[in-house]
Amino acid sequence: MSRVQAHDREGVVDSGKDMALQVVWDVPVRLVHWALVACLAFSWYSAEQGLMDWHRRSGYAVLALLLFRILWGFAGSSTARFANFLKGPSVIWNYSRTLVARQRSDSVGHNPLGALSVIALLLLLAAQVGTGLFAVDIDGIESGPLSDRVSFDAGRWLAGLHELSFTALQIIVALHVCAVLFYLFYKRDNLIGPMITGKRRARQPGLTRVSPLRLAAAVLAAGAATWFISQGLRL
Repeated sequence: MSRVQAHDREGVVDSGKDMALQVVWDVPVRLVHWALVACLAFSWYSAEQGLMDWHRRSGYAVLALLLFRILWGFAGSSTARFANFLKGPSVIWNYSRTLVARQRSDSVGHNPLGALSVIALLLLLAAQVGTGLFAVDIDGIESGPLSDRVSFDAGRWLAGLHELSFTALQIIVALHVCAVLFYLFYKRDNLIGPMITGKRRARQPGLTRVSPLRLAAAVLAAGAATWFISQGLRL
């Protein structure tokens, strides 16, 4: 009987000490993750304090990070790619049945449920940024760069959706944090550390890297698109 099987039978948590230390998250994924945390916090603060110039700048930063993450999901390293971590219903269901087991996972990327959380966060970020680009305040003074493309009433309606999507985003973020704490304290699986260091113990091979040229291209594309949008889609 293997060590892991013995642990399962005895109900003891697998510490993962017999697993090799693997690189599971590349630098771009980690930087985007923590930069989004900082930018969202600052976006909320600047809006609450009425610092709308800074709020817009923070929104543009979120847009650039979001666009880059989407591009990196198609052209980035193996664990960053949507095709590698998005799973079908049967895989998600089978994985969810293992949640009660107090044993850490040896996965090198997002688990099937974590993948759903990532997609939900990206979609809500897209809704948050997208509505902000068209939003108009009650006086018609503080407006998004694309607000002239819609009527005043439509801009006000989108401003309401902008606030609503942020509430939904807060809920998803709270659930995400709860899930991380569940893994940390119940399953003894630290998901925070790898998002800082990029490494975790796993039996599977680590990530497959890509050319730095892809990274440069994704950064330039996201930056250029963000600048173009911030100018109201005008050169």
